[in-house]
Amino acid sequence: MSRISYFIFMIRPINSIMVGLAVVVGIALTSVNDLLSTKTLFGFLTGFFISSYSMVTNDYYDIEVDRINRPNKPIPSNKIKLKEAILYACLLLFLGELFSLLIGPTNFIIATIFSFISWIYNYWGKKKMFIGNIMVASSVAIPYLYGGAAFEKIGNQLLWFLALTSFLAAAGREIVKTIIDIEGDRARNVNSISISHGSEIAGNISAIFFIGAVATTILPIITKTVIHEYSLLIIIPDILFLYASIKIIKDKSKENAYKIKRFTLVGMLVGMFVFTLEGLQ
Repeated sequence: MSRISYFIFMIRPINSIMVGLAVVVGIALTSVNDLLSTKTLFGFLTGFFISSYSMVTNDYYDIEVDRINRPNKPIPSNKIKLKEAILYACLLLFLGELFSLLIGPTNFIIATIFSFISWIYNYWGKKKMFIGNIMVASSVAIPYLYGGAAFEKIGNQLLWFLALTSFLAAAGREIVKTIIDIEGDRARNVNSISISHGSEIAGNISAIFFIGAVATTILPIITKTVIHEYSLLIIIPDILFLYASIKIIKDKSKENAYKIKRFTLVGMLVGMFVFTLEGLQ
């Protein structure tokens, strides 16, 4: 691999693109007529660069563990030096904040909060049981709100319903991941729910979050925020999450948790599509 390839690898391009697209979804949900605009582009780039900054920061703080478990990664293999990683993270953060400022002060504030959550999670939160899971879940929901703020539509009800549903689904998924990562987390001294209270309790808590996510999808219908195909299509991700809840309650094994992790990602993507489709009406 060339040095450029290592720098690209560090930002996890697919993950960062997904965060950028979440911002675009927030815009599509609230300001579909402005979807093809410079603000949308700047919004995508903000999400992309701040997510990239978070990924590099994560590798920086995980260097000691990666030297043991993943020595071929750019930093532990010394392909990218620590000082270079710090400068790279600062550059990515600067670009993300710059594009947010070009959109407006509200977006700059949200981007700054998002960046701070990313840093505090990598520095401290990932080792703090439930707190870290909530931080990650918040980072999944924030890009949607950021997109809504781009055109001063952050008060849009459907946008907040999507953010809430995404937050609960992501929190459940993060807790499921603690079942998968028990061995690795012990090696990193991570005090996860599965380590502190066992996979049995962790699985049950994740199921509660999944059921909560399903419950929140009913809110747009109750409040009559939606008038189109939403009521029918939202049944699809709801069934996926209810099925995931039943499966994780019955089987807390690492193998099943891994399946639930992938399964619920599909549910989250389908749910996001349903919300977006409603916004495009």
